[in-house]
Amino acid sequence: MGRGLPAAALMGLLLLLYIVVLGTRAAAFLASGTAVGIAIGVALVVIALLGAWALVREFAFGLRSTRLVRRLGAEGGLPDDDLPRRPSGRVDRTAATAAFDRYRDDATAHPEDWRAWLRLGLAYDASGDRRRARAAVRRAISLSAARP
Repeated sequence: MGRGLPAAALMGLLLLLYIVVLGTRAAAFLASGTAVGIAIGVALVVIALLGAWALVREFAFGLRSTRLVRRLGAEGGLPDDDLPRRPSGRVDRTAATAAFDRYRDDATAHPEDWRAWLRLGLAYDASGDRRRARAAVRRAISLSAARP
């Protein structure tokens, strides 16, 4: 779903660097011994922990969704990649939106089928709706864990 592993690794490394810098700044503020310095240090620790949590969560999502896409592909259940593309290589949103209905109807008809939800997530992604794509893929991940 997206730019791929190299971009995710780069963003992860940048976020990790940011967390390390925040951590060192937090340590310096905590060592200051002043009430304001300690408060700022604690706030920076909280921000660093939230960043680390977000990093782990996003990588876990990426790994799980990649596994499901590969599994569905091995089963021959991936949607056909026959939508027209713009000169940039991106899928034409109008065509993706038009093709979207069949995947939505399939997920509605089979609400406990992770395959239907994953295809719906891929359709949302192709039509440019990243928020709904992630939600549908999260549902697919949840369903696949409950019913392999």
